[in-house]
Amino acid sequence: MTHEDAGHYAAKHSKKSNLDSHLMEAISSKISDGKITCAALHGIAEKLKIPPEEVGMAADLLEAKIYKCQLGLFGHGKDKKIKTVEQKTSIELEKAIKALMADGYISCLECWNIAKKTGNSKLDVSVACEMLKVKISPCQLGAFMKKKK
Repeated sequence: MTHEDAGHYAAKHSKKSNLDSHLMEAISSKISDGKITCAALHGIAEKLKIPPEEVGMAADLLEAKIYKCQLGLFGHGKDKKIKTVEQKTSIELEKAIKALMADGYISCLECWNIAKKTGNSKLDVSVACEMLKVKISPCQLGAFMKKKK
């Protein structure tokens, strides 16, 4: 989705699913000013034991803007991303990223798994990806997808 599509998130989905009313209520209760955090949506997915992608689609259908990406990629105020400083990344972290990347991309889920496995924060993994010029996509919630060639 482009910035011009903001506020029309449901348009990403070709068909409107019959989503569980508990899911829709759980998301609605966490929306503030038309926005909901990445962490809140992942918490709902975990609590209801459903895939994050389904929760993200439900948020889209409710036209809720997802913000405060846990990898620091979008929705962090005026600058959109969390500012990062140049830092060195560990060889272990670099190897883990390179082992899982394909065509210059690595998924959000793989970044989360690397963070857990290596003991780094999700943000550290994201910063390492940026330093290595590796794009993170797709998002587990469906907020952004790998661009097609």
